[in-house]
Amino acid sequence: MNKLVIASNNPGKLREIAAILAPLAIEVVTQGALGVPEAEEPHCTFIENALAKARHASRITGLPALADDSGVCVHALGGEPGVHSARYAEDAPSGRDEQDRRNNVKLLQALSSATDRSAHYYCVIVLVRHADDPQPLIAEAEWHGEILREPRGSGGFGYDPLFLVPEFGRTGAELQPEEKNRVSHRGRALAQLVARLRASQ
Repeated sequence: MNKLVIASNNPGKLREIAAILAPLAIEVVTQGALGVPEAEEPHCTFIENALAKARHASRITGLPALADDSGVCVHALGGEPGVHSARYAEDAPSGRDEQDRRNNVKLLQALSSATDRSAHYYCVIVLVRHADDPQPLIAEAEWHGEILREPRGSGGFGYDPLFLVPEFGRTGAELQPEEKNRVSHRGRALAQLVARLRASQ
């Protein structure tokens, strides 16, 4: 495999994925650079949405495709926002940063009276070699923490400013990118995938 399309237009995800895949010497190109529109994500599970995105990008480009589906699952909210994490709040017309801010505000409002603030990030990574691949490579991981009452930190993206990582005493947004990639849900899922790709080379 010499070239791979990433089925995402989220700049934060793209940075993290490209950094972890870099040692494989695979040319990574984003679906946006190839004119691939975003896939529908109508499913109620992360795995189904990730598969839909990967197959969509592969079918249009003819390339192997990697897709991530991830989100934060808050225990007091029955696992919400879950698969709806990216668009938990009303869609923001002015871009990803404003969407993240709205999502964080809505989450804080939903948890305003909650005493249990435990949560976990979940990520599933799917790689299809072609659109109809009957054996996609699948890797998954969770990252456990709790939701603060106000944001901290300027790094990361999504819910990172609210997500306290107990072993560090810092939020996802206060971790350096290298630290986050080592311990996060996406970082560990991608590390599993990289190990499997190396083993098959």
